[in-house]
Amino acid sequence: MANRFILNEVSYHGKGAINEIPGEIKGRGFKKALIVTGKSLCKHGVVAKVTDLLDKDNLEYEIFNDVEPNPSVKTVKAGLEVFKKSGADYIIAIGGGSPIDTAKGIGMIANNPEFEDVVSLEGVAETKNPSVPMIAVPTTAGTAAETTINYVITDTEKQRKFVCVDPKDIPKVAVVDPDMMASMPKGLTASTGMDALTHAIEGYTTLGAWELADTLNLMAIKVIARSLRAAVENDPKGREDMALGQYVTGMAFSNVGLGVVHGMAHPLGAFYDTPHGVANAVLLPYVMEYNKDYTGEKFREIARAMGVEGVDEMTPDEYKKAAIDAVKQLSKDVEIPQTLKEIDVKEEDLPALAQSAFDDVCTGGNPRPCTVESILELYKTAYNG
Repeated sequence: MANRFILNEVSYHGKGAINEIPGEIKGRGFKKALIVTGKSLCKHGVVAKVTDLLDKDNLEYEIFNDVEPNPSVKTVKAGLEVFKKSGADYIIAIGGGSPIDTAKGIGMIANNPEFEDVVSLEGVAETKNPSVPMIAVPTTAGTAAETTINYVITDTEKQRKFVCVDPKDIPKVAVVDPDMMASMPKGLTASTGMDALTHAIEGYTTLGAWELADTLNLMAIKVIARSLRAAVENDPKGREDMALGQYVTGMAFSNVGLGVVHGMAHPLGAFYDTPHGVANAVLLPYVMEYNKDYTGEKFREIARAMGVEGVDEMTPDEYKKAAIDAVKQLSKDVEIPQTLKEIDVKEEDLPALAQSAFDDVCTGGNPRPCTVESILELYKTAYNG
């Protein structure tokens, strides 16, 4: 069976990358943008960094800024109506995973109206047409939504998140500019950075992993491990490296899948509105412990990429422990909570969370088989620490 790899048509990286946006718009003959973003990004002047460039070149746009964390079906539908009325022919998504995921939902339904209920996009939907063209501008270094074929929407009525996987939804252009991430507060930098590390480790160990993705994910682990602490302290080089690291793993995990960390994190967002990066960060070491004997020698390479010395002289048990300990230490250093109890998960909800996690599309990629019962035990372990 052939291994498929799907990437953006073009991506721009580094300080000042947003200055390439007007040229891309004019070169592609786009007429009017719907900018999909959140209110706080407008309030703090982040969106203005892009709209100022559009204004300078007299490029037309309209703004939809009602995207919340963990965006809902209702929000996608509202954005779709704004898109239809605006006369826009392309989308600029500015933000973290939430605005970009919302934009993907809008863009897919606009060109595939038979999916207007949104929920029918779950999984691998049989869409016929590619999304409305999109330029994605991330403002966090974590989700890599700008380069993936996945998006996650919350069904608030059923208290669940669902994952959509569609090669037709990938943004045409990704603009990864660390200056757009400079206003991220310390806590958000930490949680989104740990989200990126989770992508890299899960993508490296998932059942669908293969050599091209492995190369990218190992490099991403190395970059994130050396850069996240500095990025949390708002060091410019740390910010720039994290912007690259999260994109590199996005290229990889988008094409090979994830695992039960994400399967367990999604219900936490649906039940409690837990930030996705925080949920992944808390769960990652516990799931690594669960998976450690089902990953061959990969934990040795994870330990090496995390900066652990002397791994070649270690026994398998030693390098597995070293990899997990290195992840735990990074998490502690950037002040991530260490248990589910600390982030106000309710113990009585754990059975329902376990069922939802088992049903999640990401869980099937986990290297160690999962049952509802094994996931429940993982939740209990992560709850108590």
